[in-house]
Amino acid sequence: MAMAIRVSLLFFLFLSSSLLVFSLYEDQAGLADWHVLGENDRIDHIDIALGKYVITLSSKGSIIRAWNLPDGQMVWESFLVGKKPSESSLLTVTDLKVERDNLILVYSNDCLHAISSLDGAALWNIELESVELQQLIKPVSGDVMYAVGISGSSKLHAYGINIKTGELLNQDVVDFPGGLSGDISLVSSEILVALDASRTELVLISLKDGKLNFQKTNIHELVPQFSGEAALLPVNLEGIFAVKCNSYIVFLRVNDQSKLEVVDKIEDSSAVSGALSFKEDQLAFGIVQQGGSQIHLTVKLGNDYSTDILKESIQIDPNRGTVQKVFINNYIRTDRSYGFRALVVMEDHSVSLLQQGNIVWSREDGLASIVDVTTSELPLEKKGVSVAKVEQGLLEWLKGHILKLKGTLMLASPEDMVAIQALRLQSSEKSKLTRDHNGFRKLLIVLTKSGKVYALHTGDGRVVWSTFLPNMRKSDTCENPVALNLYQWQVPHHHAMDENPAVLVVGRCGNGIDAPGILSIVDTYSGKELSSLSLTHSVVDVIPLPFADSTEKRLHLIVDVDRNLHLYPKTPEAAAIFEREYINVYWYSVDAENNMLRGHGLKSKCMSEIADEFCFSSRDLWSIVFPSDSEKIIATVARKASEAVHTQAKVMADRNVLFKYISKNLLFVATVAPKGAGEIGSVTPDESWLVVYLIDTVTGRILHRVTHHGSQGPVRAVFSENWVVYHYFNLRANRYEMSVIEIYDQSRADIKNVWKLILGKHNLTSPVSSYSRPEVMTKSQTYFFTHSVKTVSVTLTAKGITAKQLLIGTVGDQVLALDKRFLDPRRSIKPTATELEDGIIPLTDALPINPQSYVTHALKVEGLRGIISVPAKLESTTLVFAYGADLYLTRLAPSKTYDSLTDEFSYALLLLTIVVLVAAIFVTWIMSERKDLRDKWR
Repeated sequence: MAMAIRVSLLFFLFLSSSLLVFSLYEDQAGLADWHVLGENDRIDHIDIALGKYVITLSSKGSIIRAWNLPDGQMVWESFLVGKKPSESSLLTVTDLKVERDNLILVYSNDCLHAISSLDGAALWNIELESVELQQLIKPVSGDVMYAVGISGSSKLHAYGINIKTGELLNQDVVDFPGGLSGDISLVSSEILVALDASRTELVLISLKDGKLNFQKTNIHELVPQFSGEAALLPVNLEGIFAVKCNSYIVFLRVNDQSKLEVVDKIEDSSAVSGALSFKEDQLAFGIVQQGGSQIHLTVKLGNDYSTDILKESIQIDPNRGTVQKVFINNYIRTDRSYGFRALVVMEDHSVSLLQQGNIVWSREDGLASIVDVTTSELPLEKKGVSVAKVEQGLLEWLKGHILKLKGTLMLASPEDMVAIQALRLQSSEKSKLTRDHNGFRKLLIVLTKSGKVYALHTGDGRVVWSTFLPNMRKSDTCENPVALNLYQWQVPHHHAMDENPAVLVVGRCGNGIDAPGILSIVDTYSGKELSSLSLTHSVVDVIPLPFADSTEKRLHLIVDVDRNLHLYPKTPEAAAIFEREYINVYWYSVDAENNMLRGHGLKSKCMSEIADEFCFSSRDLWSIVFPSDSEKIIATVARKASEAVHTQAKVMADRNVLFKYISKNLLFVATVAPKGAGEIGSVTPDESWLVVYLIDTVTGRILHRVTHHGSQGPVRAVFSENWVVYHYFNLRANRYEMSVIEIYDQSRADIKNVWKLILGKHNLTSPVSSYSRPEVMTKSQTYFFTHSVKTVSVTLTAKGITAKQLLIGTVGDQVLALDKRFLDPRRSIKPTATELEDGIIPLTDALPINPQSYVTHALKVEGLRGIISVPAKLESTTLVFAYGADLYLTRLAPSKTYDSLTDEFSYALLLLTIVVLVAAIFVTWIMSERKDLRDKWR
């Protein structure tokens, strides 16, 4: 049982090194209990101690924790202090006892620590300055252990240490000409292997009685077809090690003459597990090879490579990509023989448990690393489909409603309850793959870090389809693809109703900003990739344009690293549409490194050797350089282009009108003093200040500026309509604060009341230019807020003048819905009667947090990273989707909803009630008539 859980924990070490969520959880039969550690608390190493503790080393080797295997509770935690921070660390759990305690050896921050496995106490430590340890070799007999490390890439060090006292017994240093690559693998207690700096030669290192010796072997002599660079794989087998060479994984061993020889060679589309102890003095390891839609699992003896303990072939979905990792563990069959199961990690970050030639369970753990989300409407329900056909026959429909009635009246048997639940899942309105009149049923299209796209049904959360895009997978032409964003590509409304909607998936081939881009277009109904492009230019930004062609494909501009713009789709029609709007296209760029904002416009066609009519050069229109000695850009937020503004004016209680300054070109910028750019509390209040700006991105004009003295980031902000709300930390008050700025258009201030609008005295549809100097007025207010905030969003609705709610993601991984009225800058301690009539809430020093305002109720969205709001068709209703390690969706109505029946309303019970009431009325009428007749005969 312990080994089964260990396999899962090792897998999540792999995830923690690649995903944004740094977490550890216990996993059995596909169920999980998350322990989210923190943004800067990445797990570096993991192991098992005493058969009941999981030991984790995190935060670059500075924090070690023990977790209880059965329930995942933390047992103890210790902080390791070293001479200086370092990037490398080691963790080794020994089976040697010192005063009835197993030792945990940890190397971090240039120190070797011995930690008690019982309570985490430090038993001893040794400073190893300027040496990067690579291997800790436990003693075979006696009390002397050896630590092997590298300094300066060319010096090899070996230390003999008394494992009980920490006394340094001996030390040996040898020079290696040409240097080492840095990775050293342990082959046996006396033999290690490394790669030279060029990664073309294997270096065999012998360690006898504390003395180091080495010999080199060119990999080409062992593998004639080898070229390029090799890499050591962390197999940890006795006497055998593995090297990745080109498209092969080569297993090698050291023979009796201390020479290297090839044991086996397998295809690179394979994964090798670590060693597993399953019998006394017997080890096993697993190899997974993939061919087409099948994976082949082989379990071999660690000390006899030629012996296969298990060979199985399993059918697997090719949409999951190639095998990346495999972990094995053993179990005892009913006949007392040993069986093996394997946990397989695929390229799309999904996990599958394999046993006895079958997939026991699979998990789409790639959904824990969502990088972007958009939505898609479902298709319209086809007309002419009868109720009998939809419900699979009238008889089945009647049986289903009778079962539901029995359940409502609490007369159903356990078998009936199972049938009722199955019927609800099958015939529920929530799970239909068609649109509903309220707009609650939609598809959430999510892009994950692995490059896989999923469609999630908002009704029941199921995965409708998933597509692992081919150009987002690792290949010879793109070794490191990076998924970036999703955009609406085709949204059929009027001219192309027979077309399916599609999304644009944007990525790049490499981590650098100058890496070439990748584009894919995916049908949101089927998940089919319609087309893909490997671009010759980079992708720095994508600008969706408010134009569409005759097939309702939206136009997009992609900005490259040279600030050239590339138009997509590349069609003559798109080019003709764009040329008509050529002079009205502006955009901005934020250069946080150089503390600068720039505004850009189009100049002309690109001047290049190859003519490209879809490429346009740009020109700088303006720039704002913030003084680097007093300000540093830490946050920028703009309005969502898709946000609908239902009213441009705010009617006051005195019947005056305030006109909102609504511009999609407004940008919120927050800067902080350079000393205050660190963590909260790293500076004094006098050394830090926060400055916020509202800037017009067409002209570069600063419309508003305010300074918060003694304040510090991080800043979380949301921009909606004519207001912005931002969250930060007040060092003087030692509390978090939220501030609001509302901006109004004074150029229409002569419109005193709504009657002039009704009578048409003012033309509000006249063209407005960003180049005309705006007359604006701002209102602002600051409030204390008791929570630290991870992210903040705002509710969006499709219809009606609806109240707004702020969706606040707290550090407790919950979502709080806060009424925007609490952040009204007009709030005062004693509002006037007119202000109270206008709905102004009396001012308090802190924003109230009602426990009933938590959208997530008592649940948590572990590792919360984002919140989006999706408008529904029903007035004042929105869908809220929060994602992190967990996914959470709910329905909100900021201005409350009209009376409406729920999806689970029992129409059969209503019909039966009506029938019973009618029958009761008829029976009562007959009884009354008979009674009257008897009374008359008396």
